[in-house]
Amino acid sequence: MQDPVSPTIVDNDEYRQLEAQHHVYESRLGELADKAVLSDEEQVEELTLKKKKLQIKDRMQELTRRVRGVTANP
Repeated sequence: MQDPVSPTIVDNDEYRQLEAQHHVYESRLGELADKAVLSDEEQVEELTLKKKKLQIKDRMQELTRRVRGVTANP
């Protein structure tokens, strides 16, 4: 289970942009997952999107840790 996101991080512009992009990648991956067979290009796209989505999630977690560290040690 994921930790709840603090209101402070949700106000962060970079975090919101990353969250929106993550959602776009998630939606496209869902579309690809619904297909019975993927073309070669779609397979490459799927792999690329998964990597990008993971990079975004890592960055979001990094921002969350940084904000929590700042708010825990004012």
